[in-house]
Amino acid sequence: MKVSRLITLVSSAALFIASFTSAAVAQTSPSVSFEMPKSHDPLSAYMSSEVPEPQLGNSPLLGQLIQDGKLQLSLKDAIRLALENNLDLAIARYNLPIANMDILRTKAGGVFRGVNTGVVQGTPGGGVGGFGAGAPGAGAGGTTGGAGGAGAGASGLVQSTLGTGTAVSSYDPLISAQVGAEHQTSPLANLSIYGVPLLQLNTGQANVAYSQAFATGTSLSVQFNNSRQTTNSPYFNLSPVLSSMYRVTVQQPLLAGFGFGPNLRYLRIANNNKKISDIAFKDQVITTITQIENIYWDLVNAYEQAQVSEESLKFAQQSFENAKKQLQLESIPEMDVMRAEAEVSQRDQELTVARTTLELQESLIKNALTKSLDDPVLEAMPVIPTDRLESTQAPPANQAIQDLIMQALRDRTELEESDVDLVNRQISNKAARNALLPSLSLVGFYGGSGLAGPLNPLYNIPNVPNSSTVPVDFSGALENTFNNTAPDYYIGLNLNIPIRNRVAKSDQYRSELEYRQAQLRREQLRKQIRIEVRNAQYALEQTAARVGAARKARDLAQRTFEIMQKEQTLGAGSTFQTLAAQRDLAVAELDLVTAMTVYEKAKVELDRATGNTLEHNGISIQDAIAGTVSSPGS
Repeated sequence: MKVSRLITLVSSAALFIASFTSAAVAQTSPSVSFEMPKSHDPLSAYMSSEVPEPQLGNSPLLGQLIQDGKLQLSLKDAIRLALENNLDLAIARYNLPIANMDILRTKAGGVFRGVNTGVVQGTPGGGVGGFGAGAPGAGAGGTTGGAGGAGAGASGLVQSTLGTGTAVSSYDPLISAQVGAEHQTSPLANLSIYGVPLLQLNTGQANVAYSQAFATGTSLSVQFNNSRQTTNSPYFNLSPVLSSMYRVTVQQPLLAGFGFGPNLRYLRIANNNKKISDIAFKDQVITTITQIENIYWDLVNAYEQAQVSEESLKFAQQSFENAKKQLQLESIPEMDVMRAEAEVSQRDQELTVARTTLELQESLIKNALTKSLDDPVLEAMPVIPTDRLESTQAPPANQAIQDLIMQALRDRTELEESDVDLVNRQISNKAARNALLPSLSLVGFYGGSGLAGPLNPLYNIPNVPNSSTVPVDFSGALENTFNNTAPDYYIGLNLNIPIRNRVAKSDQYRSELEYRQAQLRREQLRKQIRIEVRNAQYALEQTAARVGAARKARDLAQRTFEIMQKEQTLGAGSTFQTLAAQRDLAVAELDLVTAMTVYEKAKVELDRATGNTLEHNGISIQDAIAGTVSSPGS
């Protein structure tokens, strides 16, 4: 039986080592690139680009922290593992290249599709959120989509006119070509027009066109058309007829749609949305790290509560054994033994609750710090927190609440997003004002044409000799097309005045309303942040006072227990009194552990409320973006 158990343990260990070895190989291999691959091959523009599959192996650090079959975990290690493995962060990283694709799209004149400004919260445990329901992370998990701008569609904001204005044409050149041949037979009512009862036309065409728009609103188009036509009519003097023509057309808006402002608004908004996406990812990192810290301190709390419950059960069992011996010596009544036995049962139940709570917290933190929990050995592995709840002192008096508020107003991501969003709305406002103007365009084109062809061998018009002054081959037609012998040019103005103009007017005024609404929302955010900081600071002071009171209560319970032990040793006290004193001590220790945990989480919340989470934990946002920590001390 022992041999089979040993074999099972060895095989499990081998499986576990192999899993971490493969994870290490996956992690040390070149990281997955989120950027679209670039190529100098002109044909690559018409080929799809594949995004590599996500790496689902856990980082090597996880294996390095395992000792004697247990995961030895400090708070810094937990934060580093979260940066490397947490799936909330892994999901949010895709928003960064998605924003880059919007920039690429709008460089070609396309409409921006918007970026995601929500926080991913698919990791259970360690809820995040300050004062009020509007705090980041206070809502449901998952992503919240935005149409490009902070708080898209959230908090009562409307942004339906974001990007409104005149139409923007494609800045990517477009080449179109048409090549074909047509045979057409048309019945005729008489012979006087074409000289045949059925007119047959064989037409071949080879046309090509080039068009492109520019950021000033200018549009350019070039046409080059060529045709060859034969007929069975004896009244045509040329067969085949070879014709060629070209035309270069330039159009420039002078009122609506004029200039860089309305024509580059999509690109400018997409660039700002990229900034918003970067800020939103920073908010995601802050939210996730705050969550990891809360889960870690909950784990420490559960671990220390389990230890207190174990010690309490051991003392109750020892007291029960002593009581049974004293009963045999008839030095105590049987009632004391029954009370001691009941105490053992009660404390055994409390230990079961504490252990299951600890197992749950271990599962929560392993889920938060790994990409995969498919390995049953890892899933069942105990986690030992190496950081302990420190002795708590009152918050330093020099942390003036106004200084904390000013720091929060400077560093909170919500305000950064709101500022960029207001810039986007100003861009849209200017474009909406421009769209109110009538459409006045300066249009001009220049072209030329050429004709060629041999004399029609079927020509038969009585008394009219067949003659021609044009070249007989296609090269002659091309030469005449471009030698300015038959020019075609035009310059003029196109004016369109919409009467009443209600659509553009309503969009412009609605854009103004949405901008003013966003300004109010920003001020509301400032007020909310002030309240959150004050609430976090007050909570820190209150929990510090709670820790002080809990420590005094624990010290008093400790002295009372020691006195009861001495009295029982001297025969002046009973087992029941000592057990009661020890229970009071255990309760006081659990209260102190809980109070210190709440204090640590209050410090975490103050860091979040003031925007100091990343700096306090020494986190580089570039490491968070890369998903790898550059140095262990980071």
